[in-house]
Amino acid sequence: MTRNFDAPPPARELCTDCGVSRTDDPARCGRACQFIKPDYPSLEREVHGRDRDPSRADELHFGPHRRMLRAALAEPREHAQWTGITTRLGERLLEESMVDAVLTVRPHPDDRWRPEPVLVTRAGDMAQCRGMRMGYAPLLALLEPAIAKGYKRLAIIGIPCQVYALRALERELGIEKLYVIGTPCSDNTTTERFHEFLALLSDRPETIEYLEFRADYHVELRFSDGRVEEIPFLKLPISKLPADFFPLTCRTCVDYTNVLADVTVGYMGGEGEQWLIVRNERGEALIDLLDAELRVSSPGSAGRRSGSVRGFLKNVERAAGGLPLRSMPDWLRRLMGWLMPRIGPRGLEFARARVEMKAIESVLHLRHEQPRRLKSMLPAHVWRLVQRYGLEPNTDEKQKIPAHSGEP
Repeated sequence: MTRNFDAPPPARELCTDCGVSRTDDPARCGRACQFIKPDYPSLEREVHGRDRDPSRADELHFGPHRRMLRAALAEPREHAQWTGITTRLGERLLEESMVDAVLTVRPHPDDRWRPEPVLVTRAGDMAQCRGMRMGYAPLLALLEPAIAKGYKRLAIIGIPCQVYALRALERELGIEKLYVIGTPCSDNTTTERFHEFLALLSDRPETIEYLEFRADYHVELRFSDGRVEEIPFLKLPISKLPADFFPLTCRTCVDYTNVLADVTVGYMGGEGEQWLIVRNERGEALIDLLDAELRVSSPGSAGRRSGSVRGFLKNVERAAGGLPLRSMPDWLRRLMGWLMPRIGPRGLEFARARVEMKAIESVLHLRHEQPRRLKSMLPAHVWRLVQRYGLEPNTDEKQKIPAHSGEP
């Protein structure tokens, strides 16, 4: 059973090509898609044993979890994003024969930035999957071929829209054991569009080998000649990007932190290292696999997010209304670029800010472009997150916000 990943996916509205539409039963999309009628509380209970509890610290923002860690591999892996924790987890699962295969992505042979779904069965082959890719990867189309090969103990390294669909279909797929390693995601685009972005960052974009958005308000670029460049967020050429650079799916994603993964491996709350959200017993088992290889500490938190989030709200209101984004004067860019890493939200406060920004973005862009979808696409916790910024559902957007304790 093979899959042609270079062929265009079946036409779907609000689709990130997670791979379900390429399976033998593409009608599964209707009950598995995050962008139709997601039911996060039910799936959170099924996966973690309970849904998020707003009275527990940070669960409203980050979803159900047992603990959070600031972490790094004691011996960083070459060519990895950050230190390579995600790839190492896949290696360890295969080394210990806890899974038959790992479903993940590697660079496409014709383009280092294009993700290509792959089924990895040997620990040594995980190294070729290191690094960040940009674009759509129909990862879940590999599930049927994997099961047909007799691989029923699986690990999947995926982004939120892939993981949501996986969890919605998990019971009917015949998987005996499943470990889900999730990475945060919010602003994906096509690989072709990503190359346009790289061309705005350098006059030799083909020499860029590494790109990372860091929690210190900088983007780090590494070049093939060994040069490293750091660009403040405020100096990124965002105003030069076309209005549809980020598709509506990514502008209305409500699951930045990948809440249905067993463990989420990201950077937002890591203050220069990686940020691990351990969500359940399987997540604990994954962290235990790394044992002495992992250097850990408690995540920090500093600054106040309110001003940054309110400024973001005003910009999104302009963008959602079709108005051009204003370019900041260069002198102010330099000043703010120096100030933000020092006085802006850092650590977990930075992560809270980013989650609230995504919630705001989802509400405003759906209101402008797909208002009929607001009632079905936005979970109750999203409305709770945006309440503090004056956003409330209209009568036809949501009938009732469930009672909750604590301030978002």
